Amino acid sequence: MRRVVITGQGAINALGHTATETCTAMREGRQGIGQLEFRDVSRLSIQIGGQVRGHDASSLFSRQQLSLYDPNTQFALIAAAEAMQQSGLQVSDELAPRAGVIMGNSGGGLQTIDENYRTVYEEGKNRVHPFVIPRLMNSAAASHISMTYGLKGPTFTVSTACASSNHAMGQAFETILLGNADVMLTGGSESMLVFGGIKAWEGLRVMSKDACRPFSKNRNGMVQGEGAAVFVFEEYEHARARGAEILAEVVGFAMTSDASDIVMPSREGAARAMQGALRSASANADEVGYINAHGTGTAANDRSECAAVREVFGDHADNLMISATKSMHGHLIGGTGAVELLACIMALREGVIAPTIGYEDPDPDCDLDVVPNEARDADVSLVMTNAFAFGGLNAVLALRRI
Repeated sequence: MRRVVITGQGAINALGHTATETCTAMREGRQGIGQLEFRDVSRLSIQIGGQVRGHDASSLFSRQQLSLYDPNTQFALIAAAEAMQQSGLQVSDELAPRAGVIMGNSGGGLQTIDENYRTVYEEGKNRVHPFVIPRLMNSAAASHISMTYGLKGPTFTVSTACASSNHAMGQAFETILLGNADVMLTGGSESMLVFGGIKAWEGLRVMSKDACRPFSKNRNGMVQGEGAAVFVFEEYEHARARGAEILAEVVGFAMTSDASDIVMPSREGAARAMQGALRSASANADEVGYINAHGTGTAANDRSECAAVREVFGDHADNLMISATKSMHGHLIGGTGAVELLACIMALREGVIAPTIGYEDPDPDCDLDVVPNEARDADVSLVMTNAFAFGGLNAVLALRRI
């Protein structure tokens, strides 16, 4: 039976420009959400987000590269570089066909789209840059990662809204389990914090104007973020043979569809996904010590997710820790599950449970241990991470300490 382990991780988001910085911020319960800074933000009713600050693309990429890289791709490449460096992986001619990339993304190169719509519609120009299509396509980040490291195996992008990166990482896990690859770079990226992106989300009326407060009774909506996280998934014996440091083992994955509503979440669909991840991991419910919740800060999501946890874990739900790190870094949509996987690995390796910050008022419908406001030391050996997307598309991963 093949096994899948994680040997490298990288990230850039509102909490930091590396995975290390991100985990430090999570331990400290730091707030990465703030006032948005981009063109015409004053015209928006929603003016906060988990924006990446201090990102100097020109110092990291050449002019030629920047002509091809939307910020979505830039973030993915930055995270992939950190993950590859930590893993110490060298891609030989022999390994290249057995190594690939599966990334999650929802909006594609939305900054490129936003800029070029302005060029055509607002400024009335009849020409756009010849590389607009290669910049905006959803698969750009996966393609550029594969080209950067010479990865010639299975490579594609998954786009399932807020579950994109969990679906991507689950597909990478199964690709290695099935023997179709030995190494996969996987995760997710997103860069929706532009005028058009926020304006579109405003129409849904699910956004908060002041803060993301998952599970708190006075919560009033979600807050968007941006960035990326990328991991090196590797077949266990392959990792051992080269002496790689193993961060955690991926032991379970399940995905379900609510088949009910395009925006309203379903308790039943979420519960089936968590139950499926437990079966996939050959684990009992009482083995799970921590769940990184989808926890968006909307009443519909938080209540249905807590009800699903109660259904799946029964009496053990009272012993579970469940936190929503979106309260710190915002909701990265297609990239969110990847950033949240960092919190799961931190829980397993360091025994630190990231908090749900902004928690102010208990909600009787969310009566679980949500690790309010401050990180907690805890010994956990099995964790899960949830992603429940618009369209009723659910994806849950289980990780074990090794």
